[in-house]
Amino acid sequence: MSRQIAAPPASARILLVTADADLLDDLLRLGSAAGAEVEVAHDLSAARLRYGPAPLVLIGGDMVPGCLRARLPRRSGVIVVCRDSEDTRPWDYAQPLGAEHVALLPDAESWLVERLAGIGRGPARGSGRVLAVLGGRGGAGASVLAAGLAVTACRTRLRTLLVDADPLGGGADLLLGWEELRGLRWPQLARASGPVDPAAFVDALPSRGDLVVLSCARDIPDEDCPVSPELPPDAMAAALDAGRRGRDLVVVDLPRRLDDAAAVVLQSADRVLLVVPAELRAAAAAARVVDVVSAYRRELSVVVRGPAPGRLGPGDLAQALGLPLAGMLAPEPRLAAALERGQAPGSAPRGPLATLCGRLIGEVMA
Repeated sequence: MSRQIAAPPASARILLVTADADLLDDLLRLGSAAGAEVEVAHDLSAARLRYGPAPLVLIGGDMVPGCLRARLPRRSGVIVVCRDSEDTRPWDYAQPLGAEHVALLPDAESWLVERLAGIGRGPARGSGRVLAVLGGRGGAGASVLAAGLAVTACRTRLRTLLVDADPLGGGADLLLGWEELRGLRWPQLARASGPVDPAAFVDALPSRGDLVVLSCARDIPDEDCPVSPELPPDAMAAALDAGRRGRDLVVVDLPRRLDDAAAVVLQSADRVLLVVPAELRAAAAAARVVDVVSAYRRELSVVVRGPAPGRLGPGDLAQALGLPLAGMLAPEPRLAAALERGQAPGSAPRGPLATLCGRLIGEVMA
């Protein structure tokens, strides 16, 4: 049952995906001319873990069909690079892959150097941090922790976006007691096309003070605004990018059933927390979740939620999962009743939830 998922170092290196040695030499030369750091992935398994966090992804024409078959999540900042030839596959596959451009060498060398130099001069995705929360089993308390993190962050004067990424959940707005507030929900964002302006995006969301929320909808679906059991990965990428640019912190409440949109979050988050009750069966269920998550990222830490009816210690549970322990969430007897009254999680500044959230926020923002 034990496993170890080591945390990769933080990096702003451009990801280059190709197995073509000649193309690799050309692109490394251009990267050097642009003063940009480049990380090379010769196969898709190596590329998957860095695909989301990289500020820019260059995909060689030789790898484009494989990337489509691998169903890598759609994201911004993808460029297909190949040599000028009569091969039309890069053009045919660029749109389904979500690529912004097809760069043909050698004609596009000057343009590509300038594009790479822009990455070298600074991050293109904004400075906001992304903190994701995932449940180790159903009812683990991940949504409550995510909402508590968002509420606590606002209390410390951080401009915060809470993203509800579970279409089959009850809705983050309901958990906060915001169900009557008007504003943009996921169905409307999923229908939008093109780039998202961070300021306009934030202004369109339900908000109170420094907290804005992108929630799933509970309405009965109709032809104009359908409710889907899965969120579009390109819309999720746009929401995260706008959140990084327009907020200090983005908190994402992930579903246990990981879809392509959840994969986008897992690959780009600065930290991911797995919430696991201190129970044997919950630990067994969480082990399976860890196996699935490990296909998208290496770094993961566990929050153990009490009580522990069988006296399973948080350190023992974390060790069994092969994960670092992020913290222990002690029982808060009055929390359930407060949630039923519409009081947001973490509203009590001295409770166990708010205390843990304050420490976790301090760590991710450090």
